[in-house]
Amino acid sequence: MMRRWKSGISIALTLWLAAMRPALAVMGKQGMVAAEHPLAADAGVRILRSGGNAIDAAVAAALAVGVANPSSCGIGGGGFMLIYIAKTGRIYALDYREKAPRAVTATTYIRNGKPQENLLRNGPLAVGVPGELAGLNAALKRFGTMSFSRAAQPAIELARNGFPCGDHLAREIARTAAALARDDGLKAVFLHPDGTPRKTGETITESELGATLQSLGDEPVQSFYRGAIAAKITEFMKSRGGLIGSEDLAAYAPVWRTPLMRQYRGYSVYSMPPPSSGGGMLLEALEILEPGKTAALGLNSPPYLARLVETMRQIFIDRATFYGDPDFVHVPIDFLLSPARIDAIRHKAFEVHPAPQAPRDHGTSHLCVVDHAGNVVSLTTTINTPFGARMTVPHTGIILNDEMDDFALAPDVANVYGLRGASPNSIAPGKRPLSSMTPTIVLKDGVPVLTLGGSGGPTIVTATLQVLLNVLDFHLDPERAIRSPRIHDQYYPPVVLIEQAMPQTDRDALAAMGFRIRTLPMLGDEEAIQITGDGYDGAADPRKGGAAVGY
Repeated sequence: MMRRWKSGISIALTLWLAAMRPALAVMGKQGMVAAEHPLAADAGVRILRSGGNAIDAAVAAALAVGVANPSSCGIGGGGFMLIYIAKTGRIYALDYREKAPRAVTATTYIRNGKPQENLLRNGPLAVGVPGELAGLNAALKRFGTMSFSRAAQPAIELARNGFPCGDHLAREIARTAAALARDDGLKAVFLHPDGTPRKTGETITESELGATLQSLGDEPVQSFYRGAIAAKITEFMKSRGGLIGSEDLAAYAPVWRTPLMRQYRGYSVYSMPPPSSGGGMLLEALEILEPGKTAALGLNSPPYLARLVETMRQIFIDRATFYGDPDFVHVPIDFLLSPARIDAIRHKAFEVHPAPQAPRDHGTSHLCVVDHAGNVVSLTTTINTPFGARMTVPHTGIILNDEMDDFALAPDVANVYGLRGASPNSIAPGKRPLSSMTPTIVLKDGVPVLTLGGSGGPTIVTATLQVLLNVLDFHLDPERAIRSPRIHDQYYPPVVLIEQAMPQTDRDALAAMGFRIRTLPMLGDEEAIQITGDGYDGAADPRKGGAAVGY
C-alpha cells in the first residue's frame, strides 16, 4: 500500500493520524520500508517509487527519522548498516559509529580522583565525533543510484514545513524539558515560549536543521567534516570546553567491515561485527539455543522464558568481558562462538537458577528496506540517550550525541543502561565505543527471507533475538512477532525485566523459579520485513509508533 506524497502538513497529518491507529501488517510487491516513524517510512518509499534502490531509500528514511524522531537519532550521531546486494548475493557491513576525540585522556572524566559518570552523559565532554553523514554518504556512493541532495529532499521538506509531534516525541520532550530549556536551540524547537513542552499533535518545525540539510548539497562530507559546518561544530566545542577539534572531524571515516554469520536451523543469520556487540551476542544466543526444541517449549512459556533468561545472562557477561573496538583490541569472536565453549555454556545455562534495570527508552532508531530488485538494508542509527548530550550546535539544528557514555569509564562504574565493562571498551583517543545495535539479515539457501533490528540500548539485542525466534521457530508473521511481549536480562543488575503485556501466570511462574522480576511498559522497539514468494511483509513496532509502508 502506498499513499501519494503530499507537501507540508497535509501528508504529516495523514500519517500521524494513521500512526494513532493500531498497526496492521503491510504487504508490498515492489518495495517496503519499516521505520520507527511513519513519515520516515513514507520518505523511503517515496524514493523507491521515484526509481531509487534500497540504499537510496534507507538514506532518505534515516535522514527523515532524524527529523521526525529527533530525540532518537540525527546527523549529530552515528550508526551501523548491513546491505545485501542482490546482483552479487553478498552482504556488506558499514560501521559509522562515533569516535572519541583525539584530546581525550584517562583523566578527562575524573574529578578529585573519582569517575564522574555525568560528564559522559550530558554536555560537551559527552560528545563523540559524529559519523552519521559520513556513513550515509559512503553507502550512497558505493551502492546507491541517487545524489545525496535528492535522497535528503524528504527530510528537508519535513524539517522546513513541519510535522505533527508524535506520542513518542511528546513523551521525551516532557520528560527532558528541564534539560532542553538549558539549550537555546532545543528550547526554540521543542518548548513553547513560556517553557512548557510541545504536545502530541502540535506542529514541530526545524527550520535551521532543514537549512543545514539543504546546504550539504551532494558532498555532505566536505561541508560537515571539513567546511562551514565543521567550523561551526569546532567553534562551539571550543567555546563550551568540548574536545572535538577540526582534526577529529577531518580525519573521521566510516569503515567497511566483514559481517558476522552463523547458521541457525538451516538459516544463515548475518549481523554486525564489533564495535557492535549486538551481532556477536545475537549469534552466540542462537548457538546456545539451536539444539533445544524451542518451539516445543511453547511461545513465552515459563520454561522457554527461563531458558532465554539464562542465555541472555551469558551473552551479557561475555559482552562486558571481551568486546571493544576491533581497531584497538582483539575481540575473540571465533573463541566466543566455538562449539566446545557453546556446549559448556549451554549445559550451565539450562540448569535454571536465580538470575537489569534499564532506562525506559533510548535515543536510537532502526529501519529496514527492501526494493524491487531484492536489495536489502538493515540500518540502526543513534545519538545514544534521548536528545543525546542535550546540546545543539547554534544555528544548525544539529543535536549532538552523548556516545562517550558507551565506553567503560571504570571497572565498577555502570553506564546509563546499567552495563558494566572492562578494558577492551575503555576510553582512548580515536576509539569507537561499544554498541548494542544489531542490524540483521537472514538468508535461506542464499536468498534473503527476513531483515530486522531495533532500538532500546541493551534491550536491542534481546528484543531482536526474541523477534527472530518468533519468526523462525514459532512461525509468526512479523507483525505478531513484534507485538508479542518480551523479556530482558543483562546479568547486572540481577533483575529480569518483563513487559506488562506478559500474562501474569507466566510472570508468577518465573518468580516461583527464584528469578527477581520487574515489570515495565515496554522493552525495546523492533522493525522487520519478511520476504516471501508473495511479496514483502513489513511491520513496525507500535511501542514507539512506527509504521511499515509498501507498494
